Amino acid sequence: MDKKEYALKKHEEWQGKIEVVSRARVTNRDELSVAYTPGVAEPCLEIAKNTDLSYKYTRRSNLVAVITDGTAVLGLGDIGPEAGMPVMEGKCALFKTFANVDAFPLCVKSKDVDEIVNCVKLISGSFGGINLEDISAPRCIEIERRLKEECDIPVFHDDQHGTAVVVLAAALNALKVVGKDITEIKAVVNGAGSAGMAIARLLVSRGLKNLIMCDKYGSLYRGNAQMNDEQAKLADLTNPDNLDVDLKGAVKGADLFIGVSAPNILTEEMVKSMAKDSIIFAMANPTPEIMPDIAKKAGAKVVGTGRSDFPNQINNVLAFPGIFRGALDVRASDINDEMKIAASEAIASVIRDDELNENMIIPDAFDERIARNVARAVSRAAVKSGVARADLEDK
Repeated sequence: MDKKEYALKKHEEWQGKIEVVSRARVTNRDELSVAYTPGVAEPCLEIAKNTDLSYKYTRRSNLVAVITDGTAVLGLGDIGPEAGMPVMEGKCALFKTFANVDAFPLCVKSKDVDEIVNCVKLISGSFGGINLEDISAPRCIEIERRLKEECDIPVFHDDQHGTAVVVLAAALNALKVVGKDITEIKAVVNGAGSAGMAIARLLVSRGLKNLIMCDKYGSLYRGNAQMNDEQAKLADLTNPDNLDVDLKGAVKGADLFIGVSAPNILTEEMVKSMAKDSIIFAMANPTPEIMPDIAKKAGAKVVGTGRSDFPNQINNVLAFPGIFRGALDVRASDINDEMKIAASEAIASVIRDDELNENMIIPDAFDERIARNVARAVSRAAVKSGVARADLEDK
């Protein structure tokens, strides 16, 4: 039995990776009268007076909706909401396993931005946070932006921001290995989709000054007629010299290459043209922009990919469970850049300086310290940035 057959067999056995388990005992009439009628009327009446009490008397304080429209599922593309359900269930299982966050999958049968926004907005009162997943670009950016404006709970598109948080964490540690500072390097992000743009924005927020974004048509620069509206906004934040170059021209002299694009697009010759002790994050899956052995042979000092069979796997599971745990713990109204940067720094700090090396810049996903450390850092950042609505207590 090969891996594909085994995966199908296990999914058939599981018949779903999550289930609802009652936290209330209902084994006799007294317990029934408290958990349901007539006792349940009391919290209902209190919440009717003050809806914030829904966080006190219901599971809302620990419940996240994982929402997709099925238009960009893994690398499978637009396969529909029902076909996206196994991924959403898997995401919910990761939330519970890594951060004890209860999550529920909701697959919306619409590709209309207005319908999706309205749907999520209408159900948001049942949840403490919204995790958007596998929604195609650039619609995902507009959906997230509008929901952040219209909902009073955190809305987080993991394909964008979870990726960005882990990339920044990896970059911070890789730069330590090569002895460079993020404010002084030149970086290139190849792939100006939702993930690439989120990575670029977070790196700039953390202090990166010289960044060039590239897509199929070359660099993003002010006045480029081939850019969409979202890319045009990013062109105003990047490419300080407003260069019109292809990927080969962009990477020349670069210290850091980040790929969220296509297989084998970065050549050995391009790596040789980069700065000494270059860093390469080739995250196209399953085939990266360049294979690690080729990149190392061409002179790269640190190489990371999205794959588990190479060192330095850049994996979103390092970020999103702890980020939501921290946001929920202080009932944050948003997940802002300050919280994301705090998450990145917390992930990076799990590896001590004496452990850092070119093959160890990012911790293992099963390191139990990660979600705890990220949650604490995110909670503190939420309080400091003014989006927390509950006491930090001893988080």
